[in-house]
Amino acid sequence: MLQNTIHYGIHFIAPIVIALIFFRKHWKMAAFIMLCGIVIDIDHVLATPMFDPTRCSINFHPLHSYFAIGIYVVLALLKKTRLIGLGLLIHILADTTDCFLM
Repeated sequence: MLQNTIHYGIHFIAPIVIALIFFRKHWKMAAFIMLCGIVIDIDHVLATPMFDPTRCSINFHPLHSYFAIGIYVVLALLKKTRLIGLGLLIHILADTTDCFLM
């Protein structure tokens, strides 16, 4: 229960809080873009089984790989793609936290 609360709290609350603090003027759009980082979970359809509560996503799924995470860091550093990169990194942070709590 605590693991799920932390995991989904990071997924859904962190982008909103970050948007409110750092992107106050356009916080709703910023939060929406960062929340869209959840879309990288599409790579779970490539796994068998698709969902395994005992499996750590980090470096297992292609969009959760260390290479992909490096790309997300670059996206977060560039002004035009910052919100996308932050959303993806928040997603990775949520999944990493989940791995530590397993």
